[in-house]
Amino acid sequence: MDDLDRKSSNPASGFELNNPTIISLLYLASFVVGVTGIIGVVLAFVWRSEPKAAWEESHYQYLINTFWIGLIGSIAGVLLMIVLIGFLLLAATAILVIVRSVLCLINAQKHAPMPNPGSWTI
Repeated sequence: MDDLDRKSSNPASGFELNNPTIISLLYLASFVVGVTGIIGVVLAFVWRSEPKAAWEESHYQYLINTFWIGLIGSIAGVLLMIVLIGFLLLAATAILVIVRSVLCLINAQKHAPMPNPGSWTI
């Protein structure tokens, strides 16, 4: 058996589609599709109330906060485009949402809780 066969037969080395991972991927897809962010936050609210692993609990609050950061930052950015600061605010909001989604994705793959789930920063 070569290295490739061993890696593919080991489930721990694969990409797991757990609930926080799905929500994070929906948030990232919203930069292309748009509506998937709303689907992601709805799933976060629904899955938050269902029985889950202990490490997942912090992910839901973190992901819900990420959605609100993206929504509020986007609305403020669009409103402030008149004075040109909105373009910077939109870029900063997009970067923050991407970084938060990727951090959540990484921790979800490790089955690790989010270190500061109530934070509005990274």
